[in-house]
Amino acid sequence: MINYQHSTQSSIMSKDTIPSSLSSAPEDVQLAVDLIYLLESNDIKPEIALAALEIVKKDLESKIQ
Repeated sequence: MINYQHSTQSSIMSKDTIPSSLSSAPEDVQLAVDLIYLLESNDIKPEIALAALEIVKKDLESKIQ
């Protein structure tokens, strides 16, 4: 489990504050870290996040078929 603690009040990390190891990571990894940070910083329960992500997954899959 990734637990990325961010030092500013912004809800999503900006490109200026991303650690260099993350900035060289693939885009899907960068997005995953941003999403994890967003969910954790808003105290979203894991069960709720997973249910919401399932809805998002179905929506995105319908767009690529």
